[in-house]
Amino acid sequence: MSSTWSAYARPHTPAAKCLHLVRLNSVTSRSELVSATGLSQPTVTRAVSSLVESGFVVERADLAQSQGRGRPIIPIELADTGAIYAGIAVATASTYIALFDIKGRTIRETDVPTDVANLAQGDFIQHIMAALNRMLSDLKQPLATVGVTTSGSVTPDGVVTAPNLGWFGEDIGAQLQEQFSVPVTVTAAVAGIVGSEIQSTGSISTPPTMALYVDDSIGAAVSHETGVLPIAIDREDLTTQGMATKTGIAKLSDAVVAAHTNTSLRAALDQRIVQLGELAADLVNAHSPATLVVAGSAFTDDPKAPAIFARVARSNLPDPAERRAVNLRMIPTHREVVRDIARAVALDLVLREPLRVSRENV
Repeated sequence: MSSTWSAYARPHTPAAKCLHLVRLNSVTSRSELVSATGLSQPTVTRAVSSLVESGFVVERADLAQSQGRGRPIIPIELADTGAIYAGIAVATASTYIALFDIKGRTIRETDVPTDVANLAQGDFIQHIMAALNRMLSDLKQPLATVGVTTSGSVTPDGVVTAPNLGWFGEDIGAQLQEQFSVPVTVTAAVAGIVGSEIQSTGSISTPPTMALYVDDSIGAAVSHETGVLPIAIDREDLTTQGMATKTGIAKLSDAVVAAHTNTSLRAALDQRIVQLGELAADLVNAHSPATLVVAGSAFTDDPKAPAIFARVARSNLPDPAERRAVNLRMIPTHREVVRDIARAVALDLVLREPLRVSRENV
């Protein structure tokens, strides 16, 4: 197992820390931000002023609270920036595209049929551009950023290598940025699962979270102090294609149905889940996350998989206390996975560097 790069990072600038907390609270105050961030009052005051000037935060003078002879406390809340953040989740057979606001609410979403492995790179880009332009055509809000997630590994420059997509060193990010003239972020999909966890947690510093995704591809990622570290896993035999090669049945859901009357097939499916549980335990032992989030058809398309996986993963953790402490959670549907990762990558840059995005969209 080897590590690759990821764009996701916890908020580290004062402006990003304050925006993170303002975004996850309906109304807050500067003093509450001081307590939650650990920053000084002057630093928070400057950060909030920058966010107000950039249009991310508004003051609610109508909710001001008097402090006797001192200045009244003026609450602040997230502003409607009017900007749109696009997220694109590339999968083997279709690509999910969604538009979000700064709060992370879905404005529009669509699925575009894309047999990526059998499409020329230029044709794929044209399909995505056309779909995104149609979604934006009658909206007055400006497009601020575009984020893309794919399987495989991604370099800091947005170059993707994903065998299941037929991509080997494809510079997707540069092509999209050239077409839309806005910042483009490209990351591994599994890192987006962890990125979504970071973005939705109401704290600046949280215990490490790990994700394991198993579908047409397999990968893992874990959060650390400065961001998200993707972990490439060389176990193609555990992917959907790997199981199809072993069983002769292309779709996992069809294999599950056939396994009702085929004990050897059921045994093969169970063996895969046992191996995934053992793999998960190895990852937990190596990285010590507080939470392990699993996603993908390997867990959702086989009703027997979650219980077997959880039992094996916990039993292979050597420390009994760790068995009880690690929180195992499954994202129950494919739609939730793609929406979560598309939202995370769409908002990644603006939540990490809000003042930069503001300047670039002036």
